[in-house]
Amino acid sequence: MGENQLKREISLFGAFSTVMGTVIGAGVFFKTASVVSFAQSSSLTIFAWILGGILTLCAGLTSAELATAIPKTGGAVKYIEYTYGKLPGFLLGWAQSVIYFPANIAALSIIFSTQFIHLFHLSNDFLLPVALGTGLSVTLINLLGTKTASNLQSVTLIVKMIPIALIVLVGLFIPENVEVSLFPIKAGGDGSFIQALSGSLLATMFAYDGWLGVGAVAGEMKRPEKDLPKAIFLGLTFITIVYVLINLVFLKTLPIEQLSGNLNAASDASNQIFGSFGGKLVTIGILISVYGALNGYTMTGIRVPYALALEEMIPFSKQFQKLSKRFVVPYIAGIVQFGIAAIMMFLGSFDLLTDMLVFVMWLFSLLIFSAVLILRKKEPELNRPYKVPFYPVIPIIAIFGGLFILVTTLFTQTLLASIGIGVTLLGVPVYLMNQKNKSIKD
Repeated sequence: MGENQLKREISLFGAFSTVMGTVIGAGVFFKTASVVSFAQSSSLTIFAWILGGILTLCAGLTSAELATAIPKTGGAVKYIEYTYGKLPGFLLGWAQSVIYFPANIAALSIIFSTQFIHLFHLSNDFLLPVALGTGLSVTLINLLGTKTASNLQSVTLIVKMIPIALIVLVGLFIPENVEVSLFPIKAGGDGSFIQALSGSLLATMFAYDGWLGVGAVAGEMKRPEKDLPKAIFLGLTFITIVYVLINLVFLKTLPIEQLSGNLNAASDASNQIFGSFGGKLVTIGILISVYGALNGYTMTGIRVPYALALEEMIPFSKQFQKLSKRFVVPYIAGIVQFGIAAIMMFLGSFDLLTDMLVFVMWLFSLLIFSAVLILRKKEPELNRPYKVPFYPVIPIIAIFGGLFILVTTLFTQTLLASIGIGVTLLGVPVYLMNQKNKSIKD
């Protein structure tokens, strides 16, 4: 069966489950600390989560049009390649290989370690060793084969919903320790409203990350033109509601100063709600959720350089093409990915790593949103099983939202943005040198 003749077997519920499983990860538990540290008020914290959800919804609905029109293996890389050419498509694959997936693995390993040493009252000296051990263990599991990794993913997908449900359902109905004000929407502290909003909005984007893969199932859906927008709308709306409610619980349980910058906020709030023993059980559930998210990024990440290598688009393509004989896994890609992640663990914090990967991915997201407008004009006859509703309003909202994130990040976190752009642009000479070597060989 050809690449454009995928079996259409996925129902509305299957697509809805994919949305939920792709987006809900570790950010919901740990980005509250960063959001609150920028917002410094309950009203702006909740507003940032709502705004992040609306922006993500527009982004998901927009990118899904390309997923149905260009249902090729490689997803976003192929959308950009189709619209703008080989080099921009390669740069996304490059950025995913050297920044996005390794940074996710490093950040999640750090957050797992943070929770682990907090749960067992260990010294902070163990932070880096536990983080390295966590990232290495997940990499080794993935090198044991796709079936082993996917089985782990299935188990953790179910488990990660338990702490979320417990915190929301119980936390909403207990008396509040802290008075929460939702209006007027204003920033606390001494900073400007725009600076507070941009920083808190960027922080929420890590928790909503995953929407770009939502449209990947489009080519295998029974009725993508009807079910895909429903699955995206219902899934991302439900996720936004859950995120807002769980943050409302955190805000009514702990004062702003205890939430701001506190990566153990979810654990501390759980102890407050459920008591010491119950809080520890919820924290264990959170640890399993983080481990599952780490596994998902590892499993997906090792296949990006492998896919680039199959088209001989990166140096040492023959090595990256190698599969282990017993488990049929691209093991060289897995080893290199963990190596980059390990370096990042030494160099960066959870928030630094997640903000950088979000910034870089939104650079390419803007290209994807714009591609919908470009192809509507350039190729009106292109087969589009699904078209983004309320065109061009929703794509324009996604574009302006992305521009706001990128521009304000450039001004407020210039070094972080510069590093992200710089590492991405390093892919240009890599691509050109590789093309030159290929032409010499040919």
